[in-house]
Amino acid sequence: MEFEEAGDFNEPCTQCAAVSWGVTDEGTYYCTTCLNVTERCKEVENVVDFTPNTKVQAINRGLKKKRKHEKGWEWYVCEGFQYILYQQAEALLSLGVCSKLKDEVLHNFWKRYLQKSKQAYCKKPVHSKDNKSAVSDSYLSCSGLDSEPEPLSILSCPSSEGEAESQSDVTGTLILPNIKTTRCETTSVCSGSVDGVEYSRRKEKGILKMTVPVTLAFCYMSLLWQRETITLSDLLRFVEDGHIPYINTYQNFPEEMKLYGQDIKFFSVESWPLYEDIYEKMIELAKFLDLPRFPDITENCFLHPNMLCMKYLMEANLPDEMHSLTCQVIRMTGIGEVDFLTFDPITHKTKTVIKYDVQAVAIIVVVLKLLFLLNDNVEWSLSDLAQEKNEDNHGDKPCFDFRKWYQIMKKIIDEKQQKREEFRAKYLWKSEKPLYYSSVDRSVAYKRRRMVENLQKQFSVLVDSAPGPEKKKPSSFQLNWAEDQNTICFHGHSLQKILRKKGKSLTTLNSQYWLSTQKFCKSYCKHATTYEESNYSMSYQFVLNFFSFLLRIKASLLHEEVSLIEKRLFYKKYENKSQVSKSKKAGRS
Repeated sequence: MEFEEAGDFNEPCTQCAAVSWGVTDEGTYYCTTCLNVTERCKEVENVVDFTPNTKVQAINRGLKKKRKHEKGWEWYVCEGFQYILYQQAEALLSLGVCSKLKDEVLHNFWKRYLQKSKQAYCKKPVHSKDNKSAVSDSYLSCSGLDSEPEPLSILSCPSSEGEAESQSDVTGTLILPNIKTTRCETTSVCSGSVDGVEYSRRKEKGILKMTVPVTLAFCYMSLLWQRETITLSDLLRFVEDGHIPYINTYQNFPEEMKLYGQDIKFFSVESWPLYEDIYEKMIELAKFLDLPRFPDITENCFLHPNMLCMKYLMEANLPDEMHSLTCQVIRMTGIGEVDFLTFDPITHKTKTVIKYDVQAVAIIVVVLKLLFLLNDNVEWSLSDLAQEKNEDNHGDKPCFDFRKWYQIMKKIIDEKQQKREEFRAKYLWKSEKPLYYSSVDRSVAYKRRRMVENLQKQFSVLVDSAPGPEKKKPSSFQLNWAEDQNTICFHGHSLQKILRKKGKSLTTLNSQYWLSTQKFCKSYCKHATTYEESNYSMSYQFVLNFFSFLLRIKASLLHEEVSLIEKRLFYKKYENKSQVSKSKKAGRS
């Protein structure tokens, strides 16, 4: 101990009652008579006079006040989704979509949704007790968006491709208002957004809550309104190939938008979007927004079955002559009519809404059944005739050989399917931006993420040093037979051995046909029919699986669409069957 005079401390010692104090190095008082140490400390005004300089630096570092938690921007859940929509709209523009889709159509849809769901563009939004809108009042007053959404009309949609090109240069307003940069005074422990907890608890009847899959429903609905060349299956394929943001979109949020806790449930996705799910959400969304009848789907539109059948015939490497047969089926069934194809959310029922790409592929399947029957017998007999014709052929068009087409397509699809399964198995769902359920866990989450990244780098060096596959360029076609010189292109092959003349017209050599569905489900059932592979021929299963792979859908969905087209094409057979069944029931009674 080092002794000091302590004249400012005049209390008597509790042990010996003496008033003679000294100060230790720790700053406490002790009695110089009996060496009794008290708990009282000497008040030091200048720390430098009391301790060495080196000790002062250490004390200053330890007592330094912790940095205040960065609260970031004040943002709402709907603003997170509108940021995702903005990214998706920009991605669609990069794919060649008209700029009007983002600046007018999607902008109007989103504005209408916010007002219908009472989240913004209204005087009393539901997410805040003090009725503050998620979009600042200053923005509403400046832009005039506090009024009703502009009514959508068919006149706002280009009537032709030329008009669409002329309007594509028009610059409109941004799809979304700028996110405000106001900082919160208090931090929510449960979520990074202001209304994350309230949004998760909100269960108001008749309100469609936003999710990440609903953003794709917005995109497809806008594409359908614009009658763009991107179908729903194309949209989902672009998502899987990484051309349209969907998985881990929150990692592109601005750094000031803190996302944790309840927000993770809204913006984190760990599954690929399904065709049926996005399709149903689009219908539900259109009805929720009370949208009027969509622009007419005419013969000049890409979504017309005549156009789509031509596209999928080319992609499936089938003869061009089959297109005339698909057009006949479309005309006989009446599915090419404008009223049948045009989507009307108010008057149409859910089951009558057209799956344009699935319908076109189903027409091709029906034509293949008309030509080859697909019963594991007739198609092989016709293939033998085509093979004999091709052996004796000298200069004429080769005859289409179903067996050879089957062998080539099966090999290619098996390879594509294997690559797709490997891609999905190796896909890393975790984002570069770690998620944490509380602001307290932030440092732990980032530390774990750094450890994972270091381990991944080490294992990647040990396992495979080759670079990963390059990102595919977006294309409307997955299979391009004109560029592939290693396989046979069947586009120019003839159907003369499969068709025969009957008077002035041509009919199929095969005169039989079997219906894919004998009896449809009741009206209250969600699906029209069921599909069990064991009940059908191998060739029919292959055709369904092949086209299902192209569209990224289930084979049962395509089978159902084939059955619905057959019901319209062979309606007399179904009427006769229903009359026979009714007469049998009447006889039994």
